[in-house]
Amino acid sequence: MKLFSSIFKGNNHEGKLKIDWIPLTEKNQIDAIIELSKTKPVLIFKHSTRCGVSSMALRRFEENYDLEAKQLDLYFLDLLNFRALSNEIAIKFQVPHQSPQVIVIQKGKIIYHDSHYQINVEKMKKVLSFQPIVS
Repeated sequence: MKLFSSIFKGNNHEGKLKIDWIPLTEKNQIDAIIELSKTKPVLIFKHSTRCGVSSMALRRFEENYDLEAKQLDLYFLDLLNFRALSNEIAIKFQVPHQSPQVIVIQKGKIIYHDSHYQINVEKMKKVLSFQPIVS
């Protein structure tokens, strides 16, 4: 039985940092994210729950993410339920919609974005290290 319980644990990342995603569900949150990004970088992870590539990118991101909560706020956008918000983000920031996609905003502007298998925590951290992080 122990074998089966370990196989079917799903996305339980025991011993790993748990990401406290902030759900992105309302259009007015986009303006709030822009305002917040003036004092702290903000990340948006756009995810399609029906896409294997998106699930793999999300899992890889979560497994490799090791920043402290005070360094970056993390928003999660469920594309199947909130596609209009993804379109709004594409218009507002002039970045094409992708899925999965990571967008990091600082001082109201995108400083990093990638999609699919290019999503990389280390690359994102390098970009952030060149930007002063206000605590």
